[in-house]
Amino acid sequence: MTAAIVVGLLAAGGTYLILQRGIVRIALGFVLLGHAATTLLIAAGGIARRGVPFANESGTPADPLPQAFALTAIVISFGITAFLLTLAFRGRDVLGHDDVEDATVPDDEDDGLDVHALHRRGGNQHEGPR
Repeated sequence: MTAAIVVGLLAAGGTYLILQRGIVRIALGFVLLGHAATTLLIAAGGIARRGVPFANESGTPADPLPQAFALTAIVISFGITAFLLTLAFRGRDVLGHDDVEDATVPDDEDDGLDVHALHRRGGNQHEGPR
């Protein structure tokens, strides 16, 4: 029962943060959802009926499948978090804010802002020969 409440609270908090405007808050929401998924997978493996981790001990061994799924969920959550925080850092560097709604780069005709100059300033490594 406790694991179900924890999963519900983590999923609700993660969903709330994902619906915010700042990309750092969205990244934190994905972190909470990742923890909710990991807790759900471990709880689905049976917290009360889990056996000893090794077969040499007395009793029946634990099922490794929920633990493998939880480890996979942790790795995927870490990858998504790293990607979103990289996007937040790059957006803050180029645009000056991390607001998702205003994340469009203006065209040359709108403000006189040179998009290519933004890329050169940001260290674009894929520039062609001059």
